[in-house]
Amino acid sequence: MEPKVNREKLHTLEEAMALVREINTTKFNASVDVHVRLGVDPRKPDQSLRGTVNLPNGTGKIKRVAVFCTPDKVQEALDAGADHVGLEDLIQKVLGGWTDVDVVIATPQVMAQVGRLGRVLGPRNLMPNPKTGTVTLNVGEAVADVKSGKIAFRVDKFGIIHSSVGRVSFEPEKLAENAHELLSTLLRMKPSSAKGTYMKSITVASTMSPGIKVDPKVVR
Repeated sequence: MEPKVNREKLHTLEEAMALVREINTTKFNASVDVHVRLGVDPRKPDQSLRGTVNLPNGTGKIKRVAVFCTPDKVQEALDAGADHVGLEDLIQKVLGGWTDVDVVIATPQVMAQVGRLGRVLGPRNLMPNPKTGTVTLNVGEAVADVKSGKIAFRVDKFGIIHSSVGRVSFEPEKLAENAHELLSTLLRMKPSSAKGTYMKSITVASTMSPGIKVDPKVVR
């Protein structure tokens, strides 16, 4: 019989991850997501948090990466595992509506040209940004990081961070380790101007599952 989720009970990360696997009913390898409500005001520039975190156990998803760069960086990007590499040809492809990638990386020299893609890439959160390490000269390292489990996050207009930390096929311990890495990163990023409770609530859920509450006190 399917276990019931007590919507009021606060769990440890390990308990929540074990439970989310137990109640998952999807036939596919669903994503396990963490939703963190922060005590920040995203309208203030210093509280509009965004950044990256390297999940120690990866994401369980093969990320498709496109790299916009000058010819001298093409081979470096390809050797690191980039799926699509180029400049003007890729720009025209995206302007035509193609966005079949998960992460877009660019070198600083080509950002003026890539800027033309803002209206296509912006709404899909694909626009390269120095804060997330996707505007860089070290394209090989950036591609390798993404392929090994580096993810980007940003706070939404309600002050919530939504992030996948793996798949239901992962062991609960590995999911908990990934989630802890994300939460620890958010703690380190706490803006000095944020007042009151910083980590207000943490919820774990898989695709189409009910939310499982995690005790924010377990994250220190």
